[in-house]
Amino acid sequence: MLIIRGLGALCAAGMLVSCTAETPPGAELIARMNALCGKAFAGEITSDDPRDADWASERLVIHFRDCSPSEVRAPFHVGDDHSRTFVITQIDHGLRFKHDHRHEDGTEDALSQYGGDTLEKPYGLRAEFPADDFSRQMFEEQGYLASIDNIWSIEVTDETFTYGLDRPNRHFEVTFDLTEEVELPPPAWGSE
Repeated sequence: MLIIRGLGALCAAGMLVSCTAETPPGAELIARMNALCGKAFAGEITSDDPRDADWASERLVIHFRDCSPSEVRAPFHVGDDHSRTFVITQIDHGLRFKHDHRHEDGTEDALSQYGGDTLEKPYGLRAEFPADDFSRQMFEEQGYLASIDNIWSIEVTDETFTYGLDRPNRHFEVTFDLTEEVELPPPAWGSE
């Protein structure tokens, strides 16, 4: 049993070319993000909703900052706004995706820690995360009723990292170019 756990950790860390059926669902995705750890990449809005015009005019950067075989923390910088960090965690049946939002002084925003768990086994290097009960309740309490049906997604290829948000009448997507590193951004608010 110890050997299998050891192999699973090596698979999740991206140290094995081939992983067995014992590899936890989503480990391949975590391993791919671990391979990007310490690097930052520029992105652009790849959806065409006019509501995203403000973001489309900003410099978008993702920084794979803190990584382990079971969790990746990747701040998502929008211009001079360093409030967002994506937190992707390995769980028993797949992956958990959360949005950690902070104010400039490091305190947690009232709208933070929302996200969800994969319901289906992550397919290769793509995973979808329907809003969990915590998120739906928070959205309802804070009046973000349209967000109750949110489904977030992440996908990693050799050349791109894509973050998406879908719900009825809404599609948002930003794609980061993994072929060219950019200068590291300042730390995300609250990360130090």
